[in-house]
Amino acid sequence: MAELFGFEIKRKNQDDLGSFVTKSEDDGAVVVAEGGVYGQYVDLEQTSKTEGELVTRYRKMAMQPECENAIDDVVNESIVYDPESHVVEINLDRVKVSDTIKDKIAEEFENVKDILDFERQAYEIFRHWYIDGRLYFHVIIDEQDVKSGIRELRYIDPRKIRKVRVQEKKPAGSGPNQINLTRTKQEYFLYNDKGFKGGPGTVNPAQGTSQGLKIAKDSILHCTSGLMDEANKMVLSHLHKAIKPLNQLRVLEDATVIYRISRAPERRIFYIDVGNLPKLKAEQYLRDMMAKHKNRLVYDASTGELRDDRKFMTMLEDYWLPRREGGKGTEITTLPGGQNLGEMDDVLYFQKKLYRALNVPVSRLEPEAGFSLGRASEISRDEIKFQKFIARLRLKFARLFELALEKQLVLKGIITPEDWPAIRREIKFDFVTDSHFSELKQLEIFREQLSAVNDVDPYLGKYFSLNWVKKNILKQTDKDIENMHAEMMADAEADQELQDEMGDQAQQNGDSFPEAPPE
Repeated sequence: MAELFGFEIKRKNQDDLGSFVTKSEDDGAVVVAEGGVYGQYVDLEQTSKTEGELVTRYRKMAMQPECENAIDDVVNESIVYDPESHVVEINLDRVKVSDTIKDKIAEEFENVKDILDFERQAYEIFRHWYIDGRLYFHVIIDEQDVKSGIRELRYIDPRKIRKVRVQEKKPAGSGPNQINLTRTKQEYFLYNDKGFKGGPGTVNPAQGTSQGLKIAKDSILHCTSGLMDEANKMVLSHLHKAIKPLNQLRVLEDATVIYRISRAPERRIFYIDVGNLPKLKAEQYLRDMMAKHKNRLVYDASTGELRDDRKFMTMLEDYWLPRREGGKGTEITTLPGGQNLGEMDDVLYFQKKLYRALNVPVSRLEPEAGFSLGRASEISRDEIKFQKFIARLRLKFARLFELALEKQLVLKGIITPEDWPAIRREIKFDFVTDSHFSELKQLEIFREQLSAVNDVDPYLGKYFSLNWVKKNILKQTDKDIENMHAEMMADAEADQELQDEMGDQAQQNGDSFPEAPPE
């Protein structure tokens, strides 16, 4: 195996213990078997081509007005710009390390955001991730000065890069119950500036049309949506479930426009009596009558003049039909226009279906719908579900910060690769939010809890204990009770120190306190 391009962070325990179950990942990597002496062959034709087409389709969907409005609602709720605070901040309260290490982690997180220019490019980065369903960044470092950490994070088009996972299979057991133990031997990325298209079904990455550059896994930041197809082989975007509703909406809108154009005007039907004229002379007579009676004036917006376009005949104009002798003679009738041209219920139905597919509340589709801040009982259920969906999106997107922060801390020697898994589980990323629905919900619950405590207060010590009220009404845990008690004791000590300080200052100023009256 040739040396990979890029850097790789070595860990002490590199061996996978192996299992009879193939490890399931949500990164969409191509799983291949270990190659022989002549090299390794990777099937990249169908899978990569399909993913590239999907990303292109997602981006075309984002250009549609209804879909673009729904995407804008999702991204605006996820990424909030506030001049008084950062877009996202790191929360290290639960991380069990020293304060010095916490300060260094927080400092490096700010450096990572500066490298990404996240404070200004947050909307574009999140939008790329949400539409494409995947996000790739090339981690660029100075090999002469690794301790300086990440120098640049360069965006990679997801249609030009592919993750490959090499698995080794070893037979275990004997007889008809023999199974294979699978173990991941290597993971790397394959990059091709022209994308992965064409070539036979099985190609050599070193030869053929799917030739690409092998890149070490640690040189790439790879963040996906976490959604996989039914075969668990291909990463999907959150727009995938909206493909069918959007296509249906397009077809119905086109059909509505065509119907309105063809059925809107009232047209006349001319039945011209041609007598016993031969066919050719009858057709010539009919054309003469059409040219004689027809006058089609068209307004030319470029010149402001009226021009005669009587030589053109369309479905929107009158009909001229010949009638033989013995009929009713020349007759003119009217073909009425469509009567239900104002009905748009079908189009509105598919618009709402599209918004539901994208998890956006249908109420946001109505331009007349206002925004009101009332009681939590007045908040629609769809808005609550939408806020939970936004929280899940933020949690998945935060994987990008985790990967970048891990490489930055390891490269600078602040932590070791073995320490990161324990730290990662306790790190949280707090995004700024401008949605008041969750705050109103929490505030109303707290108000009801205080009301219940006030009702129970006369019965404390008689029917209920103080500890029972804290746990069952205020829903405090043992740790919350302990922390609250410590904070109240600290407040009491601070008040006592303040009173003592004020008393000492009064004595220095010559003030005397009145003595207590004799008993």
